[in-house]
Amino acid sequence: MGLPGAAIFIFERQTCERLAKVVLRRLPLLAGGPVLVGHTENLRDSHGAVYAGSFLRTRRIALDCTSQEFPRVFVHEVFHFAWLRRPNDVRRSFEEVLRQEWLAGARGELGWSSEWRKDRLAQEDVARRTRRWREYCCESFCDTAAWLYCGLGRHEEFTLERRYRAARRGWFRKWIAPRSLSI
Repeated sequence: MGLPGAAIFIFERQTCERLAKVVLRRLPLLAGGPVLVGHTENLRDSHGAVYAGSFLRTRRIALDCTSQEFPRVFVHEVFHFAWLRRPNDVRRSFEEVLRQEWLAGARGELGWSSEWRKDRLAQEDVARRTRRWREYCCESFCDTAAWLYCGLGRHEEFTLERRYRAARRGWFRKWIAPRSLSI
């Protein structure tokens, strides 16, 4: 019997498959698939070089990261698929956690992809739930999952204060951990 969730992913490289098996043991039970996981040299988006990208419609993850960064980056990308499949009320409840942090003046984030987006938000984005706000919420969700499940206690991108981390951990325990996670 294989590792639960492992059959969802099709890996182009054995190295990625080996690294992913370690990470998958930490994740909630996954359902769905298949998702192709490949390597792309010099991966970029409109903001410059990136470690990875998820292509939700074609069910593909492209990676360009080191083995050391793989666990954090892989979890982040897997959770893009999870965010897409969360019901609106669940996504809105995570948004509320972030809104409360915003109102409290919380600094930092749990990954660069959410931190730079957070830094560009204005009060109007939060109040009106603009696209900028919703993209930040998605990236924050994925970065929070990466922080929780990648297996690293510390990382230079984990800058969110502990009290806010605790609230996010509690949200994941309630809404994500006890369920089979459809990706």
